[in-house]
This record gives sequence, structure tokens and C-alpha cells, in this order.
Amino acid sequence: QGSELSGWAMGRWTYEGIDLNHNFADLNTALWDAEDNDLVPHEFPNHYIPIPEYYTFTNATVAPETRAVIDWMQQYPFVLSANLHGGELVVTYPFDMTRTYWKAQELTPTADDGVFRWLATVYATSNLAMASEERRLCHYDDFARFGNIINGANWHTVPGSMNDFSYLHTNCFEITVELSCDKFPHASELPAEWENNRESLLLYMEQVHRGIKGVVRDSDTEQGIANAIISVDGINHDVRT
Repeated sequence: QGSELSGWAMGRWTYEGIDLNHNFADLNTALWDAEDNDLVPHEFPNHYIPIPEYYTFTNATVAPETRAVIDWMQQYPFVLSANLHGGELVVTYPFDMTRTYWKAQELTPTADDGVFRWLATVYATSNLAMASEERRLCHYDDFARFGNIINGANWHTVPGSMNDFSYLHTNCFEITVELSCDKFPHASELPAEWENNRESLLLYMEQVHRGIKGVVRDSDTEQGIANAIISVDGINHDVRT
């Protein structure tokens, strides 16, 4: 159909008709309801939020690909991730779902908004296509005015996104990279797309070295403590060792 004529929806659904980008469990609503009722974090956790029971039923509309990714995330303690999309030039960061359920767009930051904005900026400022002075609009949104980053929910709401799920169910901080105006570049264009993103990917991965690192140990035995909860003053989102 032409490199930029296929539209947003092309290739979005699986054979079963499931949009994998909206297929993860919605943990946001449970957290926000608990926050509104002053239950966080003493009666309801602000991290490692459990998957709701309805989502685990065999007849739930959950793709096998989604279940496989969740199993993978639970098996390995990832701390940094990015998922790659096409069709725009922008980096989005959580939350992807608007807190006001009936709004299509609304700035909805996480408790770690500063970290997410930094991660998104690292990628966007080192991406050759995004940083180019000759950068053109992909469609109608001028993301260059915002440094080519945006809060996902402030662009368009995505309930059940992988980014929000990663942040609320695991220790992993995840962003979405819309890495090309062209959702289906021709084979001859792939080397240029790689050059646009190579340094961004490397710099992004290097961000795992930021922040607090170490081992939580028992003061008597010096043995490491599994699942120790680490809290930072002023940030209502804990992490676990």
C-alpha cells in the first residue's frame, strides 16, 4: 500500500483479533481506587500489585503471547525495558491509561515521573531522526515542541498497556519508542533506521547503572535478604530486592 499509507491499525491485531498493546491486566484502576480510599500502602500495595483473578481464568480474553510475556517477566527480575512501535516519532512513558476513566487524554504521571522523563529524554535526544533539525511531522502531532517525549495518557489512553503493567506488577521501568513515521519501511531503508536508533538503544541500556544499587543483608548473618522492600521518601512506589 506504500510505506506510509497503511494506516495505524494495520498489523495491530493477532489472528484471534486481540490487540496485544491493550491486553495486559489493568492494575491502574485497582491502585487508584485504593489510593482514593486511603488504603495505600498499608492495606493495598503501591507496587507488585497482584493480577486480578478474572484475568487468570481460562476463558479470559488474554492472548497466549501476552501470557508468555507475563511468565517471562515474573521469571526474570528485569529493571529496565522498552517496547518498539512504528508509525510516529516520539517516546512515551507511563502511565499510559488516564486516571479519569472517561477522558481520552489526560496527564497521568507515575510516582517516578522524574525517572521516566529522564529515560524518555535519553532515548529521544540521542535518536538521529528525532533530534534532526530537519525533522518533519509524521502526521499532525508536533512532538518536537515537547522534546519528542510525552506522557502516554496525555497522548491517548491505553488501558492494559505493557508499560503500566510492568511498572505496577514488577520492578521494571518501561517506555514505548515510536521509532519511525513509517510503520513498514522498505528493506532498503532498514540500515538507515538502524543508524537512527543504534546509539539510542545503547545509551538507554546504560541507564540501568543509575540509581541505588547494592545488596540488602541481614546485619547478623550477612546473608542477602530476598524480597526486601525498599522505600524512598516522597515516592509512593516501592521496589523489591
